[in-house]
Amino acid sequence: MNQYETVFILTPVLSEDQMKEAVAKFKNLLIENRAEIVNEEQWGLKKLAYQIQKKTSGFYNLVEFKAEPSVIKTLETAYRRDERVIRHMIVKLDKYAAAYAEKRRAKLAKKEEA
Repeated sequence: MNQYETVFILTPVLSEDQMKEAVAKFKNLLIENRAEIVNEEQWGLKKLAYQIQKKTSGFYNLVEFKAEPSVIKTLETAYRRDERVIRHMIVKLDKYAAAYAEKRRAKLAKKEEA
């Protein structure tokens, strides 16, 4: 199993419930395909660097997971079919990136405890 990280931006016209439902849909897709979700972060509504589909902001979400390479094609297809997703990116993490992600998670957990 390889370790991956995906960031996707949802359209800003969604309500809080609709946004959470869309994120849950993609998480469930990963779980159904026997992927192990390592970390999930919702970065909230952020301003985009440039307009996408005449929108200047979007809901950013990050999901780190371990999965077989065949799952990536399924996830990519789901992103493309869902009109709520305005941008997405899936990156395979090498051992250095995975170590960095682990340190980052530990730092965030420590920050939340304080």
